[in-house]
Amino acid sequence: MHEDHGPVRYGPPAPDPGLPVLPELAAVLAAAADRTRPEPPGGGRVLREAACAHWERRGLHGGPEDIVAAPGAQPLLLALIAAHGGDVLMPRPCPATWMPQARLLGRPAYQVPTPAECGGVPDPYALLETVRRVRAEGGRPKLLVLSVADDPTATVAPPELVREACEAAVGEGMHIISDETWRDTVHRPRDTVLIGPAEMCPDDVTVISDLSGALTPAAWPLAVARFPENARAAVRRARTLDILTALGALVAGPLAAPAAHALGEPEAVRERIRQAAGLQAQVAAAAHRAVLASGALARPPQAGRHLYADLGPLRSRLAELGVTDSMELEEYLTARLGAPAPGGHRFGDELGALRVRLATGPLLGATPGEQRESLTAAEPLELPHVGRALSTFAAAFGELR
Repeated sequence: MHEDHGPVRYGPPAPDPGLPVLPELAAVLAAAADRTRPEPPGGGRVLREAACAHWERRGLHGGPEDIVAAPGAQPLLLALIAAHGGDVLMPRPCPATWMPQARLLGRPAYQVPTPAECGGVPDPYALLETVRRVRAEGGRPKLLVLSVADDPTATVAPPELVREACEAAVGEGMHIISDETWRDTVHRPRDTVLIGPAEMCPDDVTVISDLSGALTPAAWPLAVARFPENARAAVRRARTLDILTALGALVAGPLAAPAAHALGEPEAVRERIRQAAGLQAQVAAAAHRAVLASGALARPPQAGRHLYADLGPLRSRLAELGVTDSMELEEYLTARLGAPAPGGHRFGDELGALRVRLATGPLLGATPGEQRESLTAAEPLELPHVGRALSTFAAAFGELR
């Protein structure tokens, strides 16, 4: 039952560099470039007020005193896990950076299977069974980390599943960390219902978001957390701040200005979010069709910039090519596609399972100019550079039939 807490042999995949920097944000960053001091621990008031208003527009109320900012999601999650006692539970598969945070802290961590229809949120019955087994072995499950809009599977968990999983966790005395980095990247917002755990269990959920999901470039490290409005959360927030301070994990002064601007969601930012989501919807759907045409399996992508494929049905053909596990699959597809294709072992899946996360970013263009053209095109799939990229992608999978 105990998970392996040994060294991480294979580090997390490099982040998708994303789309070109929005000129409006670049201008705000340039204007703040002469700031020589970092933000105070947890972020300055302007940044925290912007994050507070951002969540207020999404139905999560609170004040700037409930917000903590950090230079990226990894140090923020590390501080949050450290601020809570007990063992950590998370879905299988999960983002490649989650398990290493618990390992670094020497904290027992367990992965719980997800249901067939989506990733990101554990199956409620499997969650309760895992809690029971952990306790039977002397463990103390106290924290559940999940994501409704999920990396790596690119799915959005239905509200009824989110409610059942959250009620099960809270009923067992667990606190929930909801990673909502990809919340604003839903491909078809009018057709997809996304309700976060904090809207269901407001006193028992801390929400975190890496701004690079939808608002800022991946090269600008900044993430924010929203704590519940109660005395217990205030204690955990203070602990989190202490840990971030001890780590020297302070937001860079110049980055705070464009981050606060992006969190305010002016028209240019809203338009970029809309354009990016629409573009990803079309390109991810085309990549999904190519994967299914090869005989592989994949859930339809609903959010984010990835596609999670199961090549188990192609095991015989892959074995002929010398591919027998997800590490070898990663090496093969990375070479064949000319872009990183991290294997499922990085996300907690078994090494023998032939699963891989496929990024859609490389399909949008090789240069900023091509990417901008993809963003504004009415029919991006008809652009020559997108068509060529999709043809190469489809050919790589077509060879496996």
